Amino acid sequence: MRGVRASKVTGLALLGLFCAAVTWAAPAEAASTERIVTDHRTGLAIAGFDPVAYFIQSRPVAGKADFEAHQGGAIWRFHDARDREIFLSAPEVYAPRFGGYDPTGLARGRIIAGEPNIWLIHGGRLYLFSRIENRDAFAANPAAFAEAAEKWPALSETLADY
Repeated sequence: MRGVRASKVTGLALLGLFCAAVTWAAPAEAASTERIVTDHRTGLAIAGFDPVAYFIQSRPVAGKADFEAHQGGAIWRFHDARDREIFLSAPEVYAPRFGGYDPTGLARGRIIAGEPNIWLIHGGRLYLFSRIENRDAFAANPAAFAEAAEKWPALSETLADY
């Protein structure tokens, strides 16, 4: 009887470890539901960074809670009211291309969230990357990656709606 009970306990422990490992590994590749990369707790797009600042100040700048806008199912923050108005006049220009997902991952058929501090502007659009190596690969051949990343419409359809 003890052997059966020990086997059950061991089996449950192994199942728990497996579940923990699967849960722990999940963030590397986004199993997301959003068309725009957002923080699940706050709803902030691109971790609260001002998307317009990448173009005007040529660097990531943290947005402020006083200057927010709701657009595309996400909350966007801005450094000032001017940046908020610029964004709202053309969100399709200032929002990160592919919703902030890494275009090199998309080119490979994988949905991976980009990081706001790893970025590049190409062709008048902001791209976010999950790794510096991905940004460098994209920069070496942006046209090829941008074209291959056009899998985005089909991939974005695989994201579930809430």
